[in-house]
Amino acid sequence: MSSAAELELKGITKAFPGAGRHPGPPKPVLQGVSLEVASGRIVALLGPSGCGKTTLLRIVAGLEVPDAGSVLLGRRVLSDGASSLAPERRRIGMVFQDWALFPHLSVAANVGFGLPRPERKGPRVAEALALVGLDGLGERMPGTLSGGQQQRVALARALAPRPAALLLDEPFSNLDTSLRVRVRAEVHRLLTELGITTLFVTHDQEEAFVLGDEVAVLHDGVLVQQAAPADVYAHPADIWVAGFVGDANLVPGTVTGSNGTSVARTVLGPLALADGTTGKVVVLVRPEHVALERAERDGEGVVDTVEQYGHDAVVGVLLAADGEGAAVLKARLPGVTSLRAGDRVTARYTGGPTRAWPA
Repeated sequence: MSSAAELELKGITKAFPGAGRHPGPPKPVLQGVSLEVASGRIVALLGPSGCGKTTLLRIVAGLEVPDAGSVLLGRRVLSDGASSLAPERRRIGMVFQDWALFPHLSVAANVGFGLPRPERKGPRVAEALALVGLDGLGERMPGTLSGGQQQRVALARALAPRPAALLLDEPFSNLDTSLRVRVRAEVHRLLTELGITTLFVTHDQEEAFVLGDEVAVLHDGVLVQQAAPADVYAHPADIWVAGFVGDANLVPGTVTGSNGTSVARTVLGPLALADGTTGKVVVLVRPEHVALERAERDGEGVVDTVEQYGHDAVVGVLLAADGEGAAVLKARLPGVTSLRAGDRVTARYTGGPTRAWPA
């Protein structure tokens, strides 16, 4: 494989004209998006459907032209306000959501399709198939392969031209759950071993956290946060990110200051905050940081729901009202719990300093 290069996007803006007989003004899809993918690293572009993820990927690939902003790969300017390189000149490989294999061509012909004609039957096709674990399957037709194998054919086709960067658009969405887990683990191992700069789009938080060295969160065309998965989860940039990247209890509270430390008074007791804010707030409490103990008599909470998953259980608890108001919390408990709906419990917070936002 060729050496990887840093991918950089600066201030990408894109709007599309409205549809219909009397279209309104252009609708903004991307609003000043700037992100970086370091050389040899994997960044997951995470966001809900319709937030602009695929449009951003198509701009990087050269399939769309931005209204403003620039795309750079290493020291090469791929697109700016004055010019835009054609997709085939960008040295970027792309794996589409539906894999886009040609059903009438063999596996080898599919993989070699993007190569110069003299090289389509040369060693680079066999090399790409070997990279994805499909040695000896070059003469097969795509329709005779499993979904996971077809996905790897699409990946081999993207890798065959030895790109400097790789784009993947929801690459595992067409696979069933068990196959998706296995194939994404194989792809993650492969991309890590190759050290190829990769940007992939997903709406699946688990997938983004498993595969991404960093996660870039897109919301309504705006990049709201880019950081390591653990940082996005523990220190979300705003209240929307907090709820999007995992289960989030948003507990009402009032902030008081003590010895330079912000503390929120809540139904779970005083909670230390990682940032300074004042007055009425909502405090982020992850379910795994709520511990429950069965109360011998009257407790401060009543179990409302219990969801058993085997490896853990999610318990919904109604907490009694106090000066900060009642709260409904989710607690994630390890293993199988003996708690049942109607049980009285006490709840306590077990995490470290957390985030809060004005109520």
